[in-house]
Amino acid sequence: MDTMPGYSLLGKMLSFDSTSGREREFALWLASVLKAGRTEVMEVGDGSLNLLFLWGESPRVVFCTHMDTVPPYIPPVFDSEFVRGRGACDAKGQIFSMYRACERLSEAGRDGFALLLLSGEETGSFGAKAFARTDFRAPYVVVGEPTDNLMASASKGTKSFALTFRGEAFHSGYPERGRSAVDMFVDFMDRLRAEPFPTDPVLGATTWNVGELHSGNPQNILSPCLSCRLYFRTTFSSDDSVVRFMHSMRSDKLEVIDRGGDTPREYHVPEGFGSVPVSFGSDAPHLSNFGCKSICGPGSIFVAHRDDECVRLSDLDAATENYVKIYESCN
Repeated sequence: MDTMPGYSLLGKMLSFDSTSGREREFALWLASVLKAGRTEVMEVGDGSLNLLFLWGESPRVVFCTHMDTVPPYIPPVFDSEFVRGRGACDAKGQIFSMYRACERLSEAGRDGFALLLLSGEETGSFGAKAFARTDFRAPYVVVGEPTDNLMASASKGTKSFALTFRGEAFHSGYPERGRSAVDMFVDFMDRLRAEPFPTDPVLGATTWNVGELHSGNPQNILSPCLSCRLYFRTTFSSDDSVVRFMHSMRSDKLEVIDRGGDTPREYHVPEGFGSVPVSFGSDAPHLSNFGCKSICGPGSIFVAHRDDECVRLSDLDAATENYVKIYESCN
């Protein structure tokens, strides 16, 4: 792996496969390599770790992002403009830029800040939820996510549901004698697409995605059961109505189980920073330890989670400058 000068630490970070559930080795390496006044290693409870690096007592500003990435692992490749690979912009680029900001502040004799690295963001924010149960408190947290170095003014909420459609198996030559759970699913999706969820003036349209879709019937037998997960991105205008709609669809043939989520949020935008509303989720809603929250980081959400994930090296440098300015705006 050829690494651009000045980015060797990032190259080493990206060389770890820390896809969700595999973060522990990466976390232990970070705890041994990153230098701070004090380092705390915390068990999450599922085998993963959270890390807290502190400069001074009672930090006023905490830089925070996550260590896990989505699968599959993709090794890093550097060129003169970009670094490519899994985690480049979501969110090891954020770890790199935030840590460099901490180094800059420390070298300038500043203190009262921390770097918080969390596990399990991509699969339910388990690290953030575990950290929220600790006694740690601070006035301000900056959560690193790929926002093209703009501040997120607001983010959509999330709502997850587990669905089970129960049909009646029968020979597919005589569909009138049974009931296909697949057809029931299609009818449900038609009904969902026709539901007039309100368009929000800030966050726009409500969207959803189907995952974990399964019906194990042979091709010549009507499906007796189909299960799936339905994941909504909700707005200020639609968050409650999504829940009401899903509950109204329950019947003896359709089981709907709430699987959690969070609500749409507004976030702090420091003076002098550009901002944009975002449609993705983050650890921020679950970090109840902090009085004020912002979201900002290098990289584009439009390449996060893709096989061509990348970030401009110059954007990482700009992010470091932003994080230093954010600290200074709070002091």
